[in-house]
Amino acid sequence: MKKFGLVIAAIIVVIIIAAGLILYLGNFLETEKPAIKLSQDISAIGKQKQIDITFSDQKSGLAKLKAEIIQDKKSKILASENIASRGIKQKVLNLTIDSVSFKLHDGPAILKFTVSDHSLLENQTVFSQAVKIDTLPPQIFLLNPINHVNQGGTCFISYKISKPASLTGVYVNDYFTTGYTILADNKPISLAYFAMPVEATSKNTSIKVFARDDAGNEAYIAVPCEIKVKKFRADKMNLSENFLQQKMPEFQAVVPALQGKSLLETFIYVNAQMRNENLQKIKSICSKSVPKKLWDGTFIRMARSKTMALFGDRRTYLFGREAIGTSVHNGVDLASTVYAPIEAANNGVVAYAGALGIYGNTVIIDHGQGLFSLYAHLSEFNTTVGKMIKKQEVIGHSGFSGLAGGDHLHFSVIVGGQFVNPLEWWDPHWINDNVMKKMIF
Repeated sequence: MKKFGLVIAAIIVVIIIAAGLILYLGNFLETEKPAIKLSQDISAIGKQKQIDITFSDQKSGLAKLKAEIIQDKKSKILASENIASRGIKQKVLNLTIDSVSFKLHDGPAILKFTVSDHSLLENQTVFSQAVKIDTLPPQIFLLNPINHVNQGGTCFISYKISKPASLTGVYVNDYFTTGYTILADNKPISLAYFAMPVEATSKNTSIKVFARDDAGNEAYIAVPCEIKVKKFRADKMNLSENFLQQKMPEFQAVVPALQGKSLLETFIYVNAQMRNENLQKIKSICSKSVPKKLWDGTFIRMARSKTMALFGDRRTYLFGREAIGTSVHNGVDLASTVYAPIEAANNGVVAYAGALGIYGNTVIIDHGQGLFSLYAHLSEFNTTVGKMIKKQEVIGHSGFSGLAGGDHLHFSVIVGGQFVNPLEWWDPHWINDNVMKKMIF
């Protein structure tokens, strides 16, 4: 029995040693190769290109990394690293490829990445990517050398770019509006609608077309533009206790931070913080637009309506004799009969339909290429996001939802995420002179 026990014990020891050996050798003799992942697709490299490469190995860990660029059969080492310790599972290299310092010339090249692990087999992965070195920036050719635009208005321009652009558009000072490239007679033409701020003048406003190619090369060209001065109204609005009692509880019910606040504190919050949050949301909604023109002809104005407030009106809100807030009106208020049908101003696709803070029940229609219209304070809407809309199609009914004191429609036009004067888009002569004539490519 004693011998039998010793045999069993010996067998157990052998099993433990064998299991440990198998585990040990399995770790060192693993056959799984490490992985290489690029943060972006790279087809072209300009004067400078920043790329991120992730090397990973989930078993024995990373041992050697190398990144190089090969042109004319000559290799330029971008980065190389030996990792002495085992168990480093991931490493990210942030590389800047400087074509000048590496003496690369325009033409084909190959990016090559190599990684090996710490196993006894030294598993290796090699990834190669054919690229084009292109250090020449695109050229921009304006097709509209004469441009007249009103303060608070819309400007439309068209232009050609000498090579395909990964991004193009217009800068008004630091604000960028995306441009769109279409085919006209099977030739690419770029165009952009952009907004002119109400405070813009020729002295304080810089307007430039921008283009960036696939290699990252950038180009700018100034846009000649005459900015016409417009007068905007300013008025004071006295807030009544009745208005606050009627409207503020609606906001207190949906904003937890307003619970327990006074009616006046609620208004101050709604007019400042909520207004700004709503504007940011509208800008976000309008950041994506159908790349083709959907609208056709003059935008329609609400039928049989009276203008109550204009675009650009500067308002100071008073409670008693104290000023408690300000705002700039970003649309036109139109009043008709109570619960009046609201028609789409032009063809488009619904980008938003729902509650929107101070705007109440709101519908936003995308007319393509960054041009939108907004319909606010509706009592109800009967459309859905993604629906194609025809001009004069009923999308809802007027009301006083949101920060509105009476039944009316707040109508806005938005270009590139910026509010512009709707009066221009109701004017067939303005549209013909400032948009349609510029579309003769």
